[in-house]
Amino acid sequence: MRELEDIMWMQAIDMLERAERLQRRFFQPARSDRQPLWQPPTDVFETSEGLQIVVALPGVSPEAVRVIFSGNVLMVSGLRRLSADLQTGHIHRLEIPYGAFDRRLRVPDGLTLQGWEMRDGCLHLSFRQQGV
Repeated sequence: MRELEDIMWMQAIDMLERAERLQRRFFQPARSDRQPLWQPPTDVFETSEGLQIVVALPGVSPEAVRVIFSGNVLMVSGLRRLSADLQTGHIHRLEIPYGAFDRRLRVPDGLTLQGWEMRDGCLHLSFRQQGV
């Protein structure tokens, strides 16, 4: 009976190891910079002056962000790179997304983009009513 129990434990451990290998392979940083791999979380606030949009982009430099506002569509895209010294290490957990990102939002009619800035790991965009 003890031998059967040992075999079952060995099989269970083997299955867990295979699952961990699969998970590590699945969460490896993508090698392609072309296709968007994730969408950053976004907060939208309406104020008396217009609209404020905050896009969470921790670790992304302002130079790596592209903002396009055309018609009523805001597109924020760019790239969050995993630093070279971390790429050679063994990844135990990878929860923060890396690679190309793309976020598109429809903005209400009558608003113009006044400007944007990176602050505290977030992209802050200000929209105002036209003619105000």
